[in-house]
Amino acid sequence: MLKTHAASTWAMDGLILVRKPSLITSHDVIASLRNILSRQKIGHFGTLDPLATGLLLAAVGKATRLFPFFSKMDKVYEGRVRLGYSTDTYDAAGRPTSAEDRHFPESRLLLETLQQFVGKIIQWPPPFSAKKHMGRPLYTYARRQKPVAGRPFPVEIHSFRLTAYDPPHFDFMIKCSSGTYIRTLAHDLGQKLGCGAHLAELVRTEVGEFSLQDGLTLEEIRSFHDDGQRDRFLRPMENLLPALPKIVLNETGFRLIQNGRPVSGEHLFAEGQNVSFTVGRDPEAVVRLFDPGGKIIALARRASPPALFSPFLVLI
Repeated sequence: MLKTHAASTWAMDGLILVRKPSLITSHDVIASLRNILSRQKIGHFGTLDPLATGLLLAAVGKATRLFPFFSKMDKVYEGRVRLGYSTDTYDAAGRPTSAEDRHFPESRLLLETLQQFVGKIIQWPPPFSAKKHMGRPLYTYARRQKPVAGRPFPVEIHSFRLTAYDPPHFDFMIKCSSGTYIRTLAHDLGQKLGCGAHLAELVRTEVGEFSLQDGLTLEEIRSFHDDGQRDRFLRPMENLLPALPKIVLNETGFRLIQNGRPVSGEHLFAEGQNVSFTVGRDPEAVVRLFDPGGKIIALARRASPPALFSPFLVLI
């Protein structure tokens, strides 16, 4: 008979897809979730600026430990840029930093300029951002009228599409690597075009495999929680990172992983789990390890023979 392992400890571990509204910070969203769920261990995977809306991934409990994986996921945005002048925040919340220019580029030139940003590029963070300089966020310097440049960093723009153009505005869709500042792209685009520009609207529609259409408002999450329908808003740990191979262990393997020790073939729950096929030959391949009852217990990599896997992130 299979042993079961304290289901209650897993009940509030998982991922929530939130539809962030405008005019609140990502931290405000997390504060609201902590209030709704009466849990403090909640974080997010990727900040959205206050003016931006869209998909925010919120991790609850042990899911917060998966940040290294979720933080690397590509993102998709739809938005609007206002041509004609730049601002100090690089978006519509800031003060103009240039005189208004009514000479707008032709659509052909705009398309060509957008393509100059596609690929691997170097970005400078906006003056009003949480990037740090000498231990302090850049916005603390900017608010004192002493902005500093911060440090440049690499990002990758996979696609940058023009979806509509009605000067002084144009709409776009962009797919980019994590960490990309869309308002920096808008500002830099305006500099290249010579007319100035800033980000007017922004919606994050995708993060990795997750889509905004599957997200919930804070009000919907509260309603489901109050009705005891946790499965309507919380995606359990077992469903996360599905691209990583799944390996099920027996009771002995479970106990070994519980103590951070490697496991071998004799610790697999059932014969027929073709580990070589599942994992391939990549020594750095990451797998999800599950207990006999179907709960995820760790992430692991290949181990030196005779062991098969060695855990590097134990979740129990």
